[in-house]
Amino acid sequence: MKQLNVELENCYGIKHLMRQFDFSTNRAYAIYAPNGAMKSSFAQTFKDVVDGTQSKDRIFPDRVCIRKITDENGTDLPKESILVVSPYDEVFGHTEKTSTLLVDNKLRKEYEQLHTDIDIAEDAFLRALKEQSGSKKNLKSEISSTFTKSQDAFYRALNRVKDEVLAQKDAPYAQIQYDTVFDDKVLAFLGTKDFKTAIEEYVKKYNELLAASTYFKKGTFNYYNAATIAKSLAENGFFDAKHTVSLNAQNNLEITSQKQLEELIAKEKEGITSDKELRKKFTEIEKLITKNANVRDFEAYLAEHEEILPKLANIEGFKEDIWKSYFKVRLDLYKDLLEKHQAAEKRKKEIEEEAGKQRTQWEAVIEIFNDRFFVPFKLTAKNRTSVILGEEPMLVLGFTFEDGADKAPVDKATLMEALSTGEKKALYVLNIIFEVEARKKAKTETVFIVDDIADSFDYRNKYAIIQYLQDISEEPQFKQIILTHNFDFFRTVNSRFVNYSSCLMAFKNSTGLMLSQAAGIKNVFVNDWKPNFFTDAKKRIASIPFIRNIIEYTKGEGDPDFVKLTSLLHWKADSAGITQSELDAIYNAVFGGTGVSANSTGLVIDLVTHEAAECINAVDGINFENKIVLAIATRIAAEQFMVGRINDPAFASKITSNQTQALLAKFKKVFPGSTDAIQILQRVVLMTPENIHLNSFMYEPILDMSDEHLRKLYQDVCALA
Repeated sequence: MKQLNVELENCYGIKHLMRQFDFSTNRAYAIYAPNGAMKSSFAQTFKDVVDGTQSKDRIFPDRVCIRKITDENGTDLPKESILVVSPYDEVFGHTEKTSTLLVDNKLRKEYEQLHTDIDIAEDAFLRALKEQSGSKKNLKSEISSTFTKSQDAFYRALNRVKDEVLAQKDAPYAQIQYDTVFDDKVLAFLGTKDFKTAIEEYVKKYNELLAASTYFKKGTFNYYNAATIAKSLAENGFFDAKHTVSLNAQNNLEITSQKQLEELIAKEKEGITSDKELRKKFTEIEKLITKNANVRDFEAYLAEHEEILPKLANIEGFKEDIWKSYFKVRLDLYKDLLEKHQAAEKRKKEIEEEAGKQRTQWEAVIEIFNDRFFVPFKLTAKNRTSVILGEEPMLVLGFTFEDGADKAPVDKATLMEALSTGEKKALYVLNIIFEVEARKKAKTETVFIVDDIADSFDYRNKYAIIQYLQDISEEPQFKQIILTHNFDFFRTVNSRFVNYSSCLMAFKNSTGLMLSQAAGIKNVFVNDWKPNFFTDAKKRIASIPFIRNIIEYTKGEGDPDFVKLTSLLHWKADSAGITQSELDAIYNAVFGGTGVSANSTGLVIDLVTHEAAECINAVDGINFENKIVLAIATRIAAEQFMVGRINDPAFASKITSNQTQALLAKFKKVFPGSTDAIQILQRVVLMTPENIHLNSFMYEPILDMSDEHLRKLYQDVCALA
């Protein structure tokens, strides 16, 4: 972007503004704007663009608002290309975008790929388990809590039983519907005292019968194992190949077919399950179940799967056996996931170590802040490695408060309570730096609208901000419009990096807001008024207080020339008679010149009166010297009026300081009923001093006060005579 075109109408008090900012040669503009002139309104209008909000006039919302902010091609500026920097915004903080300053793209890409490979394997495994178990629960949490005491230790749980699953020869419980058995209401029922008593008696009798069985043995070869073996042998052609199975008991039995083996198993099973006493125990359990309507589905399932009843005596152990059966059935996916996770963990650790050693742009930002700004704390990046690798989206800042040799870590909330307003603003500037650096890294072309960011800062931090704004100005893709009501700040940015031609001053008139080329930034007296002292009447008059100050600093208040110049700023007995040649002589004596004014015999007071009348009709503008002329003329006219009305020469001659205030106090005492006149004279006391005594610390009052106010005041004072 080479050019920014701004046309605003009725935007937050800006009645009208049309301005073209040429960035083709200068990347930064500075605008001095008195409070109430434009700063916040201008910044808010640009913020509306960023927020996608329609601008308006808050006081007169019915006024038609126009907002055109375009580039050299007439294209609207996209919101992404604007950053409004407010004086202070406690909410403004770094974002996920600014956290990209920590990203090493190569490492992060590899790290994310490791996660992707694991995620793919994990998803396939969990989908298979969901299909196998029929469960709708969170399987990762279920598996984790089954084999560990935690809800989020999924991989630790899988690794804990890895050897057991690999050594397991079959999957006896792979067909069990998980949610039917491990329903919350079923588990609550299984935990009741009545059920525990009933199941213990059932298991005791069941084990007695199993011990008495001809072929079945507790814990090694029950009828479930036998049925599984029969099916497996048949499916693998064992009996078709004329192989036989020999069962060892009191009488050895040779099995030659699947049917023969299944019939034997069924007969042996029936001998156990049809035992009258065992049936009685089972009936007692059924009665307990049917009393609870919430576990009816479990009752139906149990009726068809009586073989799981003995396992219910140890429900936690049974749950482990079920999951291991599921894993066994899906063994390939189980092994693939664990292998990928183990390999990834090793590489992740290596990447994390490498990332931890890297210096990032965040460190550079924090170093800028710690080195340049004077605050009672230091910053660190706490979770930098996690953000680098994408495990966490946002960086967490660490704060160490420092008080002499004592140091203490503090959280942000506690820190904010301990900081001054200026120190809080410094922390806010840190977030601005983060945002700028993120845009720099992304090469985002940006216009920065900087609204008095250094307001309320001490000088050390103010200069730190100026230095950083200068850094911004050196980036080709960045443009700046810096707004301020602080004239010292304005002069400093001009001296550091903003060209004089890009320094503007804002002032309001009846039609709207004007931005004029700045004047008087660099010693207006030496660079402008002194060279034009003999040729420009207004600059000649405006120089009087400055020359008087020089004499005061070099010779003192008792010097005759100081006294004579005082008579041109206050109404004294000799004020009306001082000539232009006398003023010329004082000037030449101070500066070693030989200049002569065009009307050397004329009276200075007459010149002041004439030029003040000219100022009344001058065009709107900064009018630096006009304001001083009006201020001098106003004060002299006011004092002349009061001296004449009081009519006490002895009193007037004894005034040695603060003459306007002294005369006003006397006037109010002598003429208490002249309320209108007193009101006007009080305005003179309030408005004129700061517009007369010009030095490095008195620029702002002169600039900030409108011509309009001084013109009106001068006319009101003249009307008193």
